[in-house]
Amino acid sequence: MEYYVKSVVPIIESNYDKFTTVERNIADFFIQNRKKVDFSYQMFDKIYPASTTKIMTAILTLENCKLDELVTVSDNAVSLESVPETYTRADIQAGEILTVENLLNVLLIPSANDAAIALAEHVSGSVSEFSNLMNKKAKELGCKNTNFTNPSGLHDENHYTTAYDLSLIAKYCMENSIFRKFVSMKTCTIPATNKSNIRTYKNTNQLLNESSKYYLKDCIGIKTGFTTEAQNCLISACLKDNLELISIVLGSKSTPDGDSARYTDSIKLLDYGYSNYSFKTIAKKGDVIKTIEIKNGSSETKSLDIILENDLNLLTQTSSKLPEPDIKLNTILFAPIAKNTVLGKAYYNVNGTTYSVNLLASHDVKENDMLIFILISSLASILLIIFFVILFFELKKRKKRKEKYDTEY
Repeated sequence: MEYYVKSVVPIIESNYDKFTTVERNIADFFIQNRKKVDFSYQMFDKIYPASTTKIMTAILTLENCKLDELVTVSDNAVSLESVPETYTRADIQAGEILTVENLLNVLLIPSANDAAIALAEHVSGSVSEFSNLMNKKAKELGCKNTNFTNPSGLHDENHYTTAYDLSLIAKYCMENSIFRKFVSMKTCTIPATNKSNIRTYKNTNQLLNESSKYYLKDCIGIKTGFTTEAQNCLISACLKDNLELISIVLGSKSTPDGDSARYTDSIKLLDYGYSNYSFKTIAKKGDVIKTIEIKNGSSETKSLDIILENDLNLLTQTSSKLPEPDIKLNTILFAPIAKNTVLGKAYYNVNGTTYSVNLLASHDVKENDMLIFILISSLASILLIIFFVILFFELKKRKKRKEKYDTEY
C-alpha cells in the first residue's frame, strides 16, 4: 500500500464544489497553507488504521446496547487465533461475565483486542456480521474509502480507511457523551468478576498521561493504534476556548524514542489549528442591519429597524476579516407589519460558501390612519367623478334620441 504520493491540494481543489460546508472548512486549511506545509501525505489514501478502528466498535456498541447488559465472553474472543499473543489483551477469560461498560472501558483505554471481539459477538452474533454493521455505519457517515473486516483493527489487507474518513467517524463518535467520557479517562478499573479479581488499566494515549512529556492538558481523547503494517496511529481531540479540534496521524514511523512522532505531530497539528483558526460571530441575533421607512406606516412606527433572527458563528481563520452582508429584502413592504415578520435575508460569503440569516421586523408597523382616510376620500372622489361623467354621457345620449324621435314624428 502506497502511503506517500504528490500533493493532495490539486485533488482537493478539483473536488471543492462537491464538498459540504464542513468538508470545505477542512479543505480550506490545505489550500490556504500549501506553501507552508508539506501535504504529500494523502488524506484520501487508503491506509491501515490499526486500533483506531475501535472507535467504530465502541460507538456501535453504545448505539445498540445498554451499559449494564451482561456479556459472557466466548472461547473465540480469547483464542490465540482471534488475538495472537503479541497483540494487546485485557486477559479476560472464556466464560467470564462482564458488563458492556466494563468491556468498553478495556476496549478504549488499554486497547484490548479480546474485548473488541467479545463486544462484536454480543452486538451482532459474529465478527463478520459486526463488520457488516461497521461498514454500513461508515457509509452513513459519508466514508467513501473505508472497509472494515474486524472490530479491533488487527491487520488485514482488506481492512483500511483514510485519514479523512477517520476524521468523519471520530467527529461522529465525539458527539456521544458516554463515548467522550470513556476516551478521556486516564485509567479504568474493572470490578471483580466470576473469573478474576479487580483490575486497573492505564490509557495508552500519552497525551492524557500527566507524567508523560507529551501530556497535553486540553486533550480529551481519543485513541491510539499500532500494527507493524499500520505503524503508529493516533486520533487526538482537544477542547480549548470553546473550540474542539480533532487531529489524525496515521502511518507514523517509529523513532529511537519509540512512538514519539505520533504525539509530537499531533501536538503540532493541534497547535497550528488553535493558532490560526477560531470561531467568529459573523452575525449576532438582534443586531440592526438596516433601517427603512414604510411609506404607509403611521408616523410613530414607520421607521423600522431590520434585525437578524439568529447568531451565525463560523470557524474561520483568525486573521480573516468579517464579511459584509448582502441584504435582500422582500420587493414590496407595506403596513401593517407585525413584529418578527420575516422581511428578507442577509447573505454572508465565507471562504466561498454562502450562509443566510433571516431578517425580521423589530416592531409592529401600523397603517397611517390619515393616509387611509385620504386614500378612501380620493377613491370616493374619483368614483363620484366617474359617476357624473357616465351620467353626463347617458343624458346626452337620451337627448339625442329624443331629438331624433321628435324630428321623425
